[in-house]
Amino acid sequence: MAPESLFQALSDTTRLRILALLSAARELCVCDLTGVLGLSQPMISRHLASLREAGIVSDRRAGVWVHYRLHPNLPAWAGNALRETFDGLIRMPPYRTDRKTLRARAQYRNARCA
Repeated sequence: MAPESLFQALSDTTRLRILALLSAARELCVCDLTGVLGLSQPMISRHLASLREAGIVSDRRAGVWVHYRLHPNLPAWAGNALRETFDGLIRMPPYRTDRKTLRARAQYRNARCA
């Protein structure tokens, strides 16, 4: 992974919010991300495709659902950069609100995205 790919991905607010949520939840489906971020499925999918092509996220199919997570084989420097970034954002809006919304949705997530 080229450093430019990671930092270009982080330069977009929507992609940064997606990555922060994936960091907090380990794995999410598109329906979770659309619900938390309040954006359309095509927009979320477009950002996820960009992150996947850059090697930052990986996906797993489960029936009709696609679940995303931070790529398990990220280089150490990239994982460290993401952890430091998310640790700094955790109390800032909109990232704090996103995490609260995700936790509130967790109680009925399995019925929708399983």
